[in-house]
Amino acid sequence: MAGYISEAVIKRLPAYYRHLKELEAEGVTQISSKGLGERMDFTASQVRQDINCFGGFGRQGYGYSVSELREHIGHIMGVDERHRMIILGAGNIGRAVALADSFPQNGFVTAAIFDSDPHKIGMQVDAMAVQDIAELKRYVEENAVDIAVLALPVSCAQQLAHEVYDYGIRGFWNFAPLDLKLPKDAAVVNVHLDEGLEVLSFRMKHSQP
Repeated sequence: MAGYISEAVIKRLPAYYRHLKELEAEGVTQISSKGLGERMDFTASQVRQDINCFGGFGRQGYGYSVSELREHIGHIMGVDERHRMIILGAGNIGRAVALADSFPQNGFVTAAIFDSDPHKIGMQVDAMAVQDIAELKRYVEENAVDIAVLALPVSCAQQLAHEVYDYGIRGFWNFAPLDLKLPKDAAVVNVHLDEGLEVLSFRMKHSQP
């Protein structure tokens, strides 16, 4: 695999993985770069360039093995491994993440959920009881955790992210409306829900005939 992969290619990998899983479910065993590109609204050239970033796949006139390519992309993304997540914040977003069916199917398992609100502590979310965030350090010391999901108010997200980093967690999925600032060895994805609606608004406005 090449030493440098562009952020644009990395962001397209989940789409490749999802479409290849769908193709498997449909019983498709082989697909060409042209066929995969048409399905994803990419050019065949774009598909070949993206996939070649991670090694040579496919054969001229034969295309790609759907299952092999799906497995390879899954391995590249690390979703063929099991990742234990904790959720910080038991509000609407935190509960939605905890209850999502697709995450465990892709290896992302929610192990615990925490909050500081006395009215939420002890509340059941699926099979988990919301724990007091004061117990977070002890929990992380006693349990393997790969990812912290931050579903917190902006006022406390950055500080808590630093604390969690100091506990040894290096993966952060952040739903607080700010870009987390953490050391370079932390992997961070910031999810800004408002930005998605703003992009949608732009596309609606500029797609008018």
